[in-house]
Parts: sequence; C-alpha cells; structure tokens
Amino acid sequence: MTELSKEQQTELEAAAFRRLVSHLRERTDVQNIDLMNMAGFCRNCLSNWYKDAADEAGLALTKDASREIVYGMPYEDWKNLHQGESTGAQKAAFEGNKPTHG
Repeated sequence: MTELSKEQQTELEAAAFRRLVSHLRERTDVQNIDLMNMAGFCRNCLSNWYKDAADEAGLALTKDASREIVYGMPYEDWKNLHQGESTGAQKAAFEGNKPTHG
C-alpha cells in the first residue's frame, strides 16, 4: 500500500465524501428509509456526522445548514420534491434493523 501523507489522506477522503454526496443528490429515487434499512445510515445521518465534525472543530454550523450541504437544498424542499410516504414494509424493516449510531 502506498504511504499517504496526512494531507493526501484528507484530500482523498474529502473527494470521496463529495462524490458520495453528489451520488446521493442524483439518486433522489432512493428514499432515506431504504438507505437506513440497507446500509444503516441515510442522508440525515451523513449531515449529522458533518455537523458533529464542525462542532468538534469549534465551528458554528446549524443542523439545517449541514442538511443543506448534503441535500443540495433546504431539507424541507427536498422532502417535498423527493420523499414519498414510507410503506408498512419499510417501517417494519426499519424497526427490525434500527441503527444504534448517534
């Protein structure tokens, strides 16, 4: 394995994060509950982790601002445009696989 400097590692991680966010923005057909059920995290989790990182760095970032970074628009707008009503099966799967991460 190639040894990376801390700066290179950070740059690559940031690029991977940007690509993940871009992919999630493009895949509006994939509902958050489906992401939670399949992968154990969703767009909201990602935005919460982003906010946690800002908090740890002593940066002021609101929950709404971190969501807008991930969603590419205000969360309420995204929900109105792309989020459907969860089915009974989706809700049951979520209850059976509810993630424990914070």
